[in-house]
Amino acid sequence: MAPNQPPACPGPDPHPAAPRRFTVPNGAVDTHAHVIGLPPQWPWIANRAYTPEEATAEAYLAMLDAVGMTYGVLVQVSVHGTDNSLMESVLRANPQRLRGVAVTTPSLQDAEYRRLKEAGVTGLRMNLLQGGGLGLDGLQDTAALCKEQGWHLQLLLDARQLPELAPALSRLPVPLVLDHMANFPAAEGPQHPGFQALVGLVGDGAWVKLSGAFRLSQLAPDFADVVPLARALLAVAPDRCLWGSDWPHVTHWGTMPKVGDLLDLVADWAPDEATRHRVLVENPARLYGF
Repeated sequence: MAPNQPPACPGPDPHPAAPRRFTVPNGAVDTHAHVIGLPPQWPWIANRAYTPEEATAEAYLAMLDAVGMTYGVLVQVSVHGTDNSLMESVLRANPQRLRGVAVTTPSLQDAEYRRLKEAGVTGLRMNLLQGGGLGLDGLQDTAALCKEQGWHLQLLLDARQLPELAPALSRLPVPLVLDHMANFPAAEGPQHPGFQALVGLVGDGAWVKLSGAFRLSQLAPDFADVVPLARALLAVAPDRCLWGSDWPHVTHWGTMPKVGDLLDLVADWAPDEATRHRVLVENPARLYGF
């Protein structure tokens, strides 16, 4: 690796397969994935945290087919910054199967927001993990924009921030979606104030993605300490829990997860078929408009 070069991130499992513990229902939605292009056609931002491999739309759709998922939601990946053009092109090529969540700057013109909406974008994502001067004023402005477009607001944050942030988040005028169980470190345990704040926020109306277990826990392959977290969230809001693969698993430098194995975890979190159907089919269909 060259000096000052962001570390290389390995690509996803090249041989995806369906879960073994249950049959994925028709209409299931993977609510969190990324497509990644290569420069010079699809430039990367200079201050990126990693150097990725290409993750094409064709590879993503093939993964969905292999594991039995019907639909997918693409989330703008950080290495492409606020240039949503690759994601937009993939959405336009797959209007029946894919939706998108964009990352934008406040300077976009109304026509550009309309174009993203027409392409299949249903929400905006904000990153509260790295700071960088983003305050609650920016959060409110973005939420107002989402309300104008009929979109939801998706946040990448650390649940340990929630005791401070939850009051402001609970007042946002749009549906709020929290990534990866709010990135809560499972080893901290479900009684941690941050996780309890997450449970309260989800119980009061927020949506949450039951995803990223391989990021939250060191207890591979079953990630047993994530089970009580997922079950607690399902207990308070079974109609607002979602599932996502987080394909192609960027910023993960260990053994690349197999999406079928990640789906198998849902059998531990939601042992009954009816709840799994809500998480995989009914809830995302309602939020993303499938």
